[in-house]
Amino acid sequence: MNVFFEEDGSFKVASIMTENPGSLQVEAVSGKRSKVKTANVLLRFEGALASFLENANIKAEDLDIPFLWECCGEDEFGFEDLAEEYYGKKPAPGEAAAIAIRLHSAPVYFYRKGKGRYKAAPEETLQAALAGLEKKRLQAEKVAQYVEQLKAGQLPEEFNGKIDALLYQPDKNSLEWKALEQASIESNQHVVRVLANCGAINSVHDYHLGAFLREYFADGEGFPEFDAPAVPEGLPRAAIEAFSIDDSTTTEIDDAFSLQPLADGVIRVGIHIAAPALGITEDDVLDQVAMHRLSTVYMPGHKITMLPELAIVPFSLNEGEWRPALSLYLDVAPDLSILKRESSVELVHVVANLRHDTLEPYFNENTLEQDSGHPYWQNLRFLFNLAESLEKGRGKYDSTRPIQVDYNFYVNEGKVSIIGRRRGAPIDKLVAELMIEANSHWGGLLAEHNVPGIYRAQNGGKVYMTVKAEPHQGLGVPQYSWSTSPLRRGVDLVNQRQIISVVQGTEPAYPVNSDDLAAIMRNFDLTYNAYNEFQTRMERYWCLQYLLQEDIHEIGATVWRENLVRLDGMPLITKVHGMPELAAGSRVIIEIQKVDTLLIELESRFKAVERSESTAEESEAA
Repeated sequence: MNVFFEEDGSFKVASIMTENPGSLQVEAVSGKRSKVKTANVLLRFEGALASFLENANIKAEDLDIPFLWECCGEDEFGFEDLAEEYYGKKPAPGEAAAIAIRLHSAPVYFYRKGKGRYKAAPEETLQAALAGLEKKRLQAEKVAQYVEQLKAGQLPEEFNGKIDALLYQPDKNSLEWKALEQASIESNQHVVRVLANCGAINSVHDYHLGAFLREYFADGEGFPEFDAPAVPEGLPRAAIEAFSIDDSTTTEIDDAFSLQPLADGVIRVGIHIAAPALGITEDDVLDQVAMHRLSTVYMPGHKITMLPELAIVPFSLNEGEWRPALSLYLDVAPDLSILKRESSVELVHVVANLRHDTLEPYFNENTLEQDSGHPYWQNLRFLFNLAESLEKGRGKYDSTRPIQVDYNFYVNEGKVSIIGRRRGAPIDKLVAELMIEANSHWGGLLAEHNVPGIYRAQNGGKVYMTVKAEPHQGLGVPQYSWSTSPLRRGVDLVNQRQIISVVQGTEPAYPVNSDDLAAIMRNFDLTYNAYNEFQTRMERYWCLQYLLQEDIHEIGATVWRENLVRLDGMPLITKVHGMPELAAGSRVIIEIQKVDTLLIELESRFKAVERSESTAEESEAA
């Protein structure tokens, strides 16, 4: 005796070996033995086992589902009852099995009510379900059509007006996305590459920028209407002449310096910081903008300023102007020790905006010993000596430390230039040390007066932000509050308000345990990191664009670690295929195999170890 039974949602047949109460031991055609519940058995039959299920499936294919639905009536029924009515006689086991298989295959028409039992779907429900199936069928056809067009490099007409959404925020239930995803799988290409191949991405640069803008500047780069900030009247005019040192592209000039000789060889050094906090008050429109943006966004060839130009100009320390400033004065003795520190809020006269590109030829490590002829050489030389003294005071001076290279990107009409700047060169050290001095001193001033601020601290190698004055081990200072770039960073603007309140003896904008201050700190930390990641991504894009622009197929590089190298002349680290095991710092030559600015990918292969001149000479002599 054989059985036709249901198991795991499908039908099977087997021969009965033994029968127990509630269960059977059976053997399949394959010889596999198993236990089957009696309740799962739909039919018992004699005869050939091997062909039974195959013949039943063939018979089932010939059964018309709509006709079966019309035959079964409204009440619940068993498949054998329907089989008897359909065939007009007691059905053979194979015929009954065919009915069961057909009913099971049409859940839209027949609802299951148990093993072998069904109920016909109501007509209204059935028609709605059939309409839904037809809609899905047509959609599947449309998706298939889209997929073939996309794979052929043709953009379906229906995709017009939906490209931004597909690139940046796709509706994954839409037909367009399903087609794009399927085309991506079938062509083994990224979805962005599929769209690019169809001409849907007009500018690779704008695609990368668009992704960032959509997330952080969804309403655009423009500013809301605002009242121009007023510079407060009655500020004293400082009896100094200030000068700034910045890159040629800098338009938000936050800091400047001055030197004033006093008695007994003492020099009063002024560190002057633009003071927008005097005109931008807490929670006004400009403050809301600054606390939303939290920083200027930098990228090669473009930047998105934290504040609008009309709010920057009245406070930027521009050449030839009197500008409000928060100043820190250091009375420096001939031995470069600091005798006195004093802060003031005042107007300063800016007489020069010095720029790196024109200044560095006159002031670098090779011009420190002899006057180079630059009108500010004497002042710069004194400030550099002071900077080294401050660095030694922090315990961070190292005369053997190699000068590292930073890179500036200049983009003109789509063409990029990458210019190296030596980090730690005299100009950089001069500015950096005086800014560290100001940030550390003013952070201490806030703590001394129990006025809260936002600090950067480092403990155990971890750098973090906090509203408490804590040591920064990496810098070697007891506290460090960002406060020297208030035109470009929201945290500095906030800290400047607090510092000015101490200097002027007024109530601070943010009291102790201020929830607003803590929220600004958290938001800034997240946003600033995201901005930096975007800047790094765009710099990588322009490095790749430079390789294409200059048609570079081979380039020198320095091993960073394992199979990662840093390419010459740009801040680009990449993985190199076929790299032998070399020590960090080794010089190699690599082949550029593929540059993809859309997906920000570079494929390269190791070519050779770069020989030094001495090695080459030894080889020739041998």
